[in-house]
Amino acid sequence: MSKENLFLKEVKNPPHYKFEQVNCYSCGSDEYDFFLIGEEDLTGKEGEFQYVKCKSCEMVYQNPRIAVEQIKEFYDSEYLAHRKKKNWGILTPLFEWAMNKHDRDKEKLVSKHINFSNKTQVLDVGCAVGTFLLHLNKKHNCQISGVDFKEGLDYPGFDKIDFHEGLFYEQNLDKNKFDLITMWHFLEHDYDPVKTLNKASEVLKKDGKLIIEVPRLDSFTFKLFGSKWPGVQAPQHTILFDKKRFVKMLEDNGFRTVKYRSYGAFPPYFYIFAGSYFKLIGKGLNLNRIIFPYFLGQLLLFPMLIFQKVLNLSMQTIVCEKISNE
Repeated sequence: MSKENLFLKEVKNPPHYKFEQVNCYSCGSDEYDFFLIGEEDLTGKEGEFQYVKCKSCEMVYQNPRIAVEQIKEFYDSEYLAHRKKKNWGILTPLFEWAMNKHDRDKEKLVSKHINFSNKTQVLDVGCAVGTFLLHLNKKHNCQISGVDFKEGLDYPGFDKIDFHEGLFYEQNLDKNKFDLITMWHFLEHDYDPVKTLNKASEVLKKDGKLIIEVPRLDSFTFKLFGSKWPGVQAPQHTILFDKKRFVKMLEDNGFRTVKYRSYGAFPPYFYIFAGSYFKLIGKGLNLNRIIFPYFLGQLLLFPMLIFQKVLNLSMQTIVCEKISNE
């Protein structure tokens, strides 16, 4: 099938982009309906990317998708998780507090399910510059490992992490090693989530916990912003999970849900602010220009954000254990 026939709507893309057809990640079906066209609104890069809904199981996923050898160009220094700028003028303390709070909120969430010690083995898949792992190590003196396919990652203290570069399911990791595996906004980027979950099951201890956070498709902010919802983030996001499909994918691949939460550690306010920006102003979120209105808006919306854990604003988190075959 030609590239043109894979798209159900007219799209504009640079000629060097390579696209590949993909079947549903959940059920394997190749039958689908059009869902939406997404763009790289965050950095403003070129391209229009098609998302479809599987006719069989209703999973929403990007099809066709950018070839894996080209996706790395969308994870450059402009990508939010890889930005290293630290000097924000008079707002620097507030920015640092916000970034550190994200890691503190992750730690607070996982601590409800893990009793940390200096022997606890933690693996963060999609660790980026590793700030969450370094936070855990500093507070609990636990053993930290990370995986990311981004080259040249660097951050103060990064050498403390047992770092593995490349695709997670291709890494040579000891079986039954980890007490905790986390995937913070990783699975929606995955090119083979089934392989990833199988690998997680292989390296997780029998009584270990796998904790995954992803954007929630059936959320208030998606209904508000549609194709300009920051959770689309095309083409990096290959899958858009609603609650039903998220839980089912975990359970279909050997995991039991311990706890489902309609929130996460990632601040839902970012989706409110960024979605409003994309919808009203356009592509390309320049942090240098928006950092002051960002924090001002957060202050104004504080009364609503107090209730973010019960409002289903944008995120979802699953805590799960692998189902033993013994």
